Amino acid sequence: MDPNGNQIQLDPTEDEEIVARVAAIDVAKDALTRAYAKINPAAVQREIQALTAELLVLTTAKAAARAKPTLPKRASGSEATTRAIRAS
Repeated sequence: MDPNGNQIQLDPTEDEEIVARVAAIDVAKDALTRAYAKINPAAVQREIQALTAELLVLTTAKAAARAKPTLPKRASGSEATTRAIRAS
């Protein structure tokens, strides 16, 4: 304890950091294992197929794409504001 009565916190050693990191990894692995155990592959496949079918219906039912507006063409030679200069 320091003179004010507060506990002094020491920096962890490399070994302590590694142990803490491994413990955190183990906790994450356990959580993922529990979550993975709840997944039903057949149900996931059915849901994917249903969503794919819905997407197909939405894309085919969509109205035809609109034509792009036509942009004015470039001015012809007789309408040009500057004379064409031939490079030699």
